[in-house]
Amino acid sequence: MSSIGWIDFDEKERDRAQRLMQLFTEQEARDELGLGAIRDSIADHLFPGTSTVQTRLRYMLFVPWIFSRLPRQRNAKEIAEQIRTDQIRLRDALVAGKENNGVIGVNAGPKLKRLPASVYWSGLETWGIRRFAGSIDAYAASMPSWPNDAGKDHVDDDHGASRSTPTPWHPRLPPAPKGMFDSASFALSGYEAEFIVDRLVESNPDSLLTFLAQKGGHAKSDHIWTHPHVSDFPNRMRRLVEHASIFSEAMYGAALQYNLQLSQMRGNEEWIEDYKKQIAEWQQDIDLVRLKRWSIEDFWQEIRHPAHRVLDCTRRFVSEWTELLQTSGALKRDRARAQSLVKERERRLKKGQSRFTNRAARDRWKGSSGAYRLQYRWSQARRHLQDLTRG
Repeated sequence: MSSIGWIDFDEKERDRAQRLMQLFTEQEARDELGLGAIRDSIADHLFPGTSTVQTRLRYMLFVPWIFSRLPRQRNAKEIAEQIRTDQIRLRDALVAGKENNGVIGVNAGPKLKRLPASVYWSGLETWGIRRFAGSIDAYAASMPSWPNDAGKDHVDDDHGASRSTPTPWHPRLPPAPKGMFDSASFALSGYEAEFIVDRLVESNPDSLLTFLAQKGGHAKSDHIWTHPHVSDFPNRMRRLVEHASIFSEAMYGAALQYNLQLSQMRGNEEWIEDYKKQIAEWQQDIDLVRLKRWSIEDFWQEIRHPAHRVLDCTRRFVSEWTELLQTSGALKRDRARAQSLVKERERRLKKGQSRFTNRAARDRWKGSSGAYRLQYRWSQARRHLQDLTRG
């Protein structure tokens, strides 16, 4: 069973731990075979600053607008309470504005636990909108000691040359709309859209998200590798997308095999037949010629990311699984080897909580774990690009 021990070294480490805990609750974080570091490395190269729990792009402005107006004359506890209250007010204003898609906490109301700030806090730093380096709690705790001009979110001249105290938010942050807490929408103004594109160019100039944002268009493709303009992507991003596509397709087979084996151990005939059918469809769809040409060495080189460490045991599992697919015709032969690889991988990851060895854990299994193709947060990036284009 996974666990996290809390050691309060500094604010950056604390923020990183909070982000890690958030990942455990995200849908695409269901990581039964320990592929999360690879998935997130690719996603952070392609779509930095996004996460699977983000909904609409304008929250990247709503959050700093809320924090920029906080009164510094109060103590840290009162400021923290104000932060929560204003986020609930924003939820109510979006509902009043007839927004019905992507409102965080639309059904929870005042009982909302996951607030927009916690969802977007890391991304705001990645995009260069947030300049305060600490956590939300640290922000509230430090506010009473700030100089009078530290909370200003606009420079007084064209270049801000006279500023001696850094601001917690980018000095070009657009002004908050009037009546934001009465009625709000996700529609971006032209200046707001321009500001976001400028921040992406400044903070992540080589990412695919920045390239697509600059192009000013969006696509309805289910996966980034089926984007209608994939041939126009920058060379490195096009190579990475190709790697991501092959990896997603190969490991989808491992996920299906894992679910099939558990279904067989549970003796649920409906589940067994469903996964056998899905495996047959996957075998029909997978491009074995492309897979056999795939260079796993180039893959490891391309996905390297400073924020994610891929363990040697994970590399070994991926390499062995890929080699098996290449030599077995995508599991049309040597099915026993496939079963052994998947079983051993899960047992090493979960140890005493392995569903293969722990009957109680297996009995709690609901019939599906991670049985999907990896998307690398494309659905969230696509939604943001749509918001950016529509304005």
